Amino acid sequence: MWVRSTMAYRASFAMTTLGNFLATGLDFVAILLMFSRVDALGGYSLPEIAFLYGLTNLAFGFADLAIGSAERLGRRVRDGTLDTLLVRPAPVLAQVCADRFALRRLGRIVQASLVLGYALASLDVDWTPAKVLLMPVMVVSGCGIFCAVFVAGAAFQFVAQDASEVQNAFTYGGTTMLQYPPTVFGRELVRGVTFVLPLAFVNWVPAAYVLGRPYPLWLPEWVAFAPPLVAVGCGALAGAAWRAGLRSYRSTGS
Repeated sequence: MWVRSTMAYRASFAMTTLGNFLATGLDFVAILLMFSRVDALGGYSLPEIAFLYGLTNLAFGFADLAIGSAERLGRRVRDGTLDTLLVRPAPVLAQVCADRFALRRLGRIVQASLVLGYALASLDVDWTPAKVLLMPVMVVSGCGIFCAVFVAGAAFQFVAQDASEVQNAFTYGGTTMLQYPPTVFGRELVRGVTFVLPLAFVNWVPAAYVLGRPYPLWLPEWVAFAPPLVAVGCGALAGAAWRAGLRSYRSTGS
């Protein structure tokens, strides 16, 4: 329904998608401005930063397109309109994710794909079958991890009711952080996004294998292939949190 509604005004869809493309591209413009003054950032060259940027935003772009509307759950909890979803013969989470589905978010995916294409064309990497296979695995697993964060954030809003900005700190904020190499952050922060909220498995850990860089926190080499397992684990925990939050919902009251 939302796609048909969007395509009814094709000029508006084109302009909003272009706007999304340009707005997300400003992050990479900021990186280009940095490299107009320096040759490396945290020991990483511009193509290597572009590699991290492209992978992060591509994974997040697919997650945001599919499930990003879950961040609006708090509004439905506050005004009681979540009740209408509960009486429909369809999974509540699917309805929440489909609510106001925004096809304009394709702009981020296109922009990230272009940056990743530039990075792959500029990098001097000794490509092996394992590294080539790891590329799509990183995107799919990263998308799964971000989806789990979206669902966990939505589950938290059953309790907090007005926590969309808290959720954004871990979704949009985590995306911004992963655009830069782990060497520019403090060790405690890197530990936190590796062992507590494992965003590092979106790109930092597997990208270290592809780029031939030291692993964050000197992790063993095999963890580069762990993102699918991390994504499944995060999804299971997020699913449990969602079910617990949904069971605790008692409508808005008066």
